[in-house]
Amino acid sequence: MTWHVSDDLREGYLGGGLDPALAMSVETHLARCAACRAAVPYEPEWLEESWRRLEARLVAPRPGPAERLLARCGVPAHLARLLMATPTLSRAWLAAVGAALAFAVLAARVDPAFVPAFLVAAPVLPPAGIALAYGPRVDPAYELLAATPLAGARLLLTRAAAVLSTAVVLAGAASPLLPAPPWLCAAWLLPSLAVTLACLALSRLVRVPLAALAVTGLWLAVAGAAGFAGDWVSAFAPAAQIGYAAAAAVLLLRLRAARTRGETDTG
Repeated sequence: MTWHVSDDLREGYLGGGLDPALAMSVETHLARCAACRAAVPYEPEWLEESWRRLEARLVAPRPGPAERLLARCGVPAHLARLLMATPTLSRAWLAAVGAALAFAVLAARVDPAFVPAFLVAAPVLPPAGIALAYGPRVDPAYELLAATPLAGARLLLTRAAAVLSTAVVLAGAASPLLPAPPWLCAAWLLPSLAVTLACLALSRLVRVPLAALAVTGLWLAVAGAAGFAGDWVSAFAPAAQIGYAAAAAVLLLRLRAARTRGETDTG
């Protein structure tokens, strides 16, 4: 040994005043130096536990701003970490969605004839995000998470809620910029909720990407039929909104009943 634990260093170590890196250095020395161990209370079991605590403190990933914000809003730490690991909520996906919405708004401001394009596209964002957030082909941690209590329907619903909330916030921020009446700018909200719940309900029967593709096709067919009839506003009129709300309520009840029975999706 070329050095030994000094009196000041030993007092700081025993008093818990050393920073983690210096404390680990002292403990490494204690493990090899019998002379210093004689002057310091040394228990192998305690040392191993201390190493584990220090390693967890030094190696554990630090939460990002979004994860800290979720924690401050009351979201449990493990759930906040899971949501931030959702593939769909990556910066690339958020940037792509933001760019698509911005392009739709700009096109509508240049020519109001493009307002329907925004209203039709907004409800498609959540199921597309869900398809990219869940499943073995898109989530690198899918097999690892499959062995946890959050696996199955609970994980799908958690990530779906995160994707839906994010898509609604982005589309909601863009809606006031549309050259259209306020009621029409918000007319995509109920269709978006109904389409998302339909995707989740159908995912109990088929894989999530197929469910998202099916409900997206159905929604585009509904909106397209109104457009071909020359009255695209009818797809967002009050009568249609009542239908979307009723469909969303029925689908939500079915999902709650399925979860109560312990059914899981086919992921």
